[in-house]
Amino acid sequence: MSDVSCGWDFLELVGPDISASVFGLLDNPADLVRAAAVSRSWRHRVVESGMCKSLCLKMCPEAAVFTSAVETSRPPPPPPTAAESSGDAARATTSLESHFRIYSNLCGALVHFTKPDANCIQHCVCASSTTGASEMMEHTLEPQDRNNHRPSFWCSQGQDDPNVPEALTYRLTSDICVISEIKLQPFQAFFENGSPIYSPEMVRFRFGHCKLPRGKEPFGIEMLENQIVIPDENFVWTYSSPEFPVLQENMLQSFRLPRPVLCIGGVVKIELLGPVQKHAVDDKYYIW
Repeated sequence: MSDVSCGWDFLELVGPDISASVFGLLDNPADLVRAAAVSRSWRHRVVESGMCKSLCLKMCPEAAVFTSAVETSRPPPPPPTAAESSGDAARATTSLESHFRIYSNLCGALVHFTKPDANCIQHCVCASSTTGASEMMEHTLEPQDRNNHRPSFWCSQGQDDPNVPEALTYRLTSDICVISEIKLQPFQAFFENGSPIYSPEMVRFRFGHCKLPRGKEPFGIEMLENQIVIPDENFVWTYSSPEFPVLQENMLQSFRLPRPVLCIGGVVKIELLGPVQKHAVDDKYYIW
């Protein structure tokens, strides 16, 4: 601790190496912020070391793709010391202070994240395949059946090989979203004999962004023999979830991620792996 009345400082006693090791043991951003508020020397050590950014990357590896970090609004910075008043030193100190505030706030948001009752999906981008206009992926965002009790669902094309994956890609409401869970519901075809459920065996989620400029949606989709082809090379996926088993039940199922994940870029891809149900007409595998 720093004891001003006694005229000594813990950091001066132990030196920069040991103090850096001690600060490095802090795993809560609030502790780093408190340490930075003890004195000017403590703040200088915390800010100069970039510990908040290091802790943020440890908590949220997706943030490693940031090429720059800029504050859009902030309170007035503390007045610079005499040593910081020269040009290069002032700019370097301002940048470090800005990064300290940015990454400490981001860490704090992740630590204290609570699941809001909000849907992050803005609109559909594309599907790996579809059977026709009445089974487009836009119907996956409708919680109820359509008019005249018409079933609302997306349907893939039929596949002879059950190892062929399907995928649905969506644009989120913001370029930066914190995602804790994703929900989906397999569709049960009550209008077919036996009321089969066309669910995948597993599901996996990818978060990222598109490399193409804004306004190029739907991201260079091409039509090839009535199948929508997703050029995956146009995307950068910064997070891939584990594979989750899907229950073969007609119910809304929640898939909670191992930790709240920062989706940088506002694009989510839902990979549907391993169809389990064949259609009686053509004996092909489908996911609905």
